[in-house]
Amino acid sequence: MVLRKNILITGASSGLGEGMARQYAARGRDLALAARRLDRLDALAAELKKAYPGITVVTRKLDVNDHDQVFAVFEEFREELGSLDRVIVNAGLGKGQRIGTGRFDANRQTLQTNLLGAAAQIEAAVGIFRKQKDGHLVVISSFLAVRGVPGNATAYAASKAGVSALAEGTRIELMKTPIKVTTLLPGFIESGMNEDISKLPAALKAEPGARALVKAIESETAKAFVPTWPWSVLAKLFPFVPASMLKKFG
Repeated sequence: MVLRKNILITGASSGLGEGMARQYAARGRDLALAARRLDRLDALAAELKKAYPGITVVTRKLDVNDHDQVFAVFEEFREELGSLDRVIVNAGLGKGQRIGTGRFDANRQTLQTNLLGAAAQIEAAVGIFRKQKDGHLVVISSFLAVRGVPGNATAYAASKAGVSALAEGTRIELMKTPIKVTTLLPGFIESGMNEDISKLPAALKAEPGARALVKAIESETAKAFVPTWPWSVLAKLFPFVPASMLKKFG
């Protein structure tokens, strides 16, 4: 297994991104952390460097919807750390609303951030990896990418289905090169999007969820549901659930 020393994580100021940063800091990896809330990033970086004095943690403010900024920040990280060994495309939104209820603004923002913002990150990361002739791209999708769903999650599920397809196409494009691509489809994990997980099925608290994500990332598999149980099994069943049943839970 290749040791990926320098790891870039977007959306690292909270939720899954923060959890993965903590896991990797404990493993002695050097981190490049990006998010819109620089104050929270800097506080996290200071905490991690104090707890693990041997690591390097660099931070940048980043709005992934500013696509030029994505390319600039990724290159700045590469220059500062010397290389980027792994990029985790994690930044995302879950603020969609029911279709046709006058909230196109929320659905547009979800689609723009989760799909176009992710596309910019993927382009920037793979461009660097091509120059380095090595690297590992990790795209955080969602279990909901498996199938369209009703309610407030419609735009979110569509955005994650899109980014899953983009990641898969990128992986196929890069087959037989040293560049690896992993798509992760988490189930319900406590985060900024899922702060109250008490009513969600098979939900994980933040820390074990982050551990499960990092374990899957380290395997460098092409695609994984996280955690494996029960989401890999549910993914096979989900396409066959009657639409009338989905509607009840929308």
